[in-house]
Amino acid sequence: MLGAANQALDRPGAPHLRLWQALTTLREHRGDGHVAVLVAHGLGPVAAMVLKAAAGESDPALLREGRRWDPADWRAAETELRERGRLDDEGRLTPAGAAVHTDVEAGTDAAAEQPWARLGRDATARLAGLLEPLARTVLKAGLIPAGNPVGLTGTLWNASRRPAGQE
Repeated sequence: MLGAANQALDRPGAPHLRLWQALTTLREHRGDGHVAVLVAHGLGPVAAMVLKAAAGESDPALLREGRRWDPADWRAAETELRERGRLDDEGRLTPAGAAVHTDVEAGTDAAAEQPWARLGRDATARLAGLLEPLARTVLKAGLIPAGNPVGLTGTLWNASRRPAGQE
């Protein structure tokens, strides 16, 4: 819904604003598909973040603070995921939890595929190459907290997860 709403907006005149709006539309399109896949797997918003943290994709404190999740709600989601066999007693993914995580990510990728398929493989690679210097600049400026995957892919995402000095 948010992807469609953003797509329906008038395109700004300034090139940098058009780029921002296009990227926002793509991000929200992916997010809409991600929410649908999470719902299909019976995962609510807090449980989804706990699963993401348990998979090692994001820092749990960053997720809790950024989304302002109540600690009691976070613990309840951890308990629910343990009871469903998705987390072990230390909060790590079980094999069943890893399978759900893999299914969610694959379903999200499939749901997000249409705009990229329409753009085509070569144009998608060109766009990624054109945007990489901008993404590096934003990452280096510290505008995106380390461990936050929004807007980062491939080597940039992997580099953002390494301790300082190991880039």
